[in-house]
Amino acid sequence: MTAPSRALGTPTRVALNGACGRMGRILIDLIDADDTLELVAALEASGHPNLGEAVGAAPSRALGTGRVTVTETLDVDADVMIDFSLPAGTLACLPRCVERKVPMVIGTTGFDASQLAAIDRASKAVPIVFAPNMSVGVNLLFSLVGEVAKALGDDYDVEIVEMHHRFKKDAPSGTALKLAEKIAEATGRAIPDDAVFGREGKVGERTSKEIGIHAVRGGDVVGEHTVSFTTAGERVELVHKASSRETFARGALRAARFVLKRKAGLYSMLDVLGLQERPT
Repeated sequence: MTAPSRALGTPTRVALNGACGRMGRILIDLIDADDTLELVAALEASGHPNLGEAVGAAPSRALGTGRVTVTETLDVDADVMIDFSLPAGTLACLPRCVERKVPMVIGTTGFDASQLAAIDRASKAVPIVFAPNMSVGVNLLFSLVGEVAKALGDDYDVEIVEMHHRFKKDAPSGTALKLAEKIAEATGRAIPDDAVFGREGKVGERTSKEIGIHAVRGGDVVGEHTVSFTTAGERVELVHKASSRETFARGALRAARFVLKRKAGLYSMLDVLGLQERPT
């Protein structure tokens, strides 16, 4: 069961968890500029300094000048919840969305196994698009990287290098882990056995099954991911570079429109983009 449908032409009511973060503020601007969308709730964690401030639909786009008050919980009717917060914030939001039958788009990363299990359980009650990266380009990369790895085989060493801004709290990035998972699935490898997270000391020669994963942090880099397939005499690289967070925000809004029309279940951006077949 999903949120009830509304009259044709009525803006989609969007709730935003993590509304005062970097991604949240970009999403507020994009929602305000779109006549088909309406910001109805802006959420932040207990104790956040912007609780009680007003955001959205203000010419200045400044905190404190809008018409939606930042709160801790979802207390209004919404058609979809977009979450770019922290794992604890996502987990706090899940029960309320399940209770109110509000579909979700989750772009937060850094979840542990128990938190991932909680998201999976919630998806049995409401449709959820859950993706470590909402960029259309990155999700095309997800679709391609397994095919390339399978075609090249074990003769090509696989290394993933990701770089993000100095404020990113988790490492490696969820995107890098997803790329590694796609490679592992396509080549019969296993992340627990074959992933190598950085190297230090006398680690010995590289094995043919290794998937190297390396995190770099610095400055204001939005996000860069390079997957290298290297063998004697040549190197094949797949590269994605994001120059603006707006690409992730626009992908999240695309996912929000997608999830409105879906039954309960766990979806990815590959589903949103039509790059993944699902059983009928």
